Amino acid sequence: MRRMLFAVSLAAVLAAAEPPPLERARELYNRTEYEAALALLGPIAQKDSATYLLMGQCQYMQGEPRKSSELFLKAVQLDPANSDSRMWLARAYGRRAETSSFFTAPGFATKARENFEQAIQLNPMNLEAMSDLFEYYLDAPGFLGGGLDRAAALAKRMGEINPAEYHWGEARLAEKRKEYQTAEQHFRRAADLAPRQIGRVIDLARFLAKAGRYQESEEAFQRAEKIDPNSPKLLFERASTYIHAGRNLEVARQLLRRYLTVPLTPDDPPRRQAERLLKEVSSS
Repeated sequence: MRRMLFAVSLAAVLAAAEPPPLERARELYNRTEYEAALALLGPIAQKDSATYLLMGQCQYMQGEPRKSSELFLKAVQLDPANSDSRMWLARAYGRRAETSSFFTAPGFATKARENFEQAIQLNPMNLEAMSDLFEYYLDAPGFLGGGLDRAAALAKRMGEINPAEYHWGEARLAEKRKEYQTAEQHFRRAADLAPRQIGRVIDLARFLAKAGRYQESEEAFQRAEKIDPNSPKLLFERASTYIHAGRNLEVARQLLRRYLTVPLTPDDPPRRQAERLLKEVSSS
């Protein structure tokens, strides 16, 4: 009897020590193990908003915009005041707009814009949603709610939260207007204001490469390398920049092969994207 009581007590202690499924699934998601995360989340009987949100993120990262939008919609319905759920729903609708027919794309694009706007209304400090909506305003035609004036106004709002983000937005606006000298000034200012953010320096390096200023682009990539030489984002973006410029192709292949071996996070480009680039450069 004592042994049985001890075994029951031990099992109870182990169960209490084990993180709940949602927490374990989030750890798997952060390691880009999306299928494993979904396997933990699927059997949960009473799914709440956070569970549906994480399931949707897993499906989105696996290139399933329809499935992810359905899950994000459930998350929003269970917690309508959650800004992040609205933002992810907008992203899924945006992806569906990109991949759907000429007839259905406008509807999905409008839903994306509306949900980005609602995400910002719910949380005026949601800089991720602002950045995504800024890109929408920048690229979408006026009849779908886009426009440079709207993008410029939103860039000013972003600047109240993060000055570097404001200069990034102004750089993108200047590029759109073909004001390349102004764009460069803002890219440089954004990088100077956030000296430890590798993405700001990569933005500058890519801009310089597009202008054919390869030596200066290399200097910017070297600056990024000093910040974090093992950054997956740096490996991918440097390789991508070389490939699009048609130069340093062997180095690009090496960078992509290395990228495919390092641990990734959901913030990094997916492996399938790197595999496509590697296939492209290997056939050239």
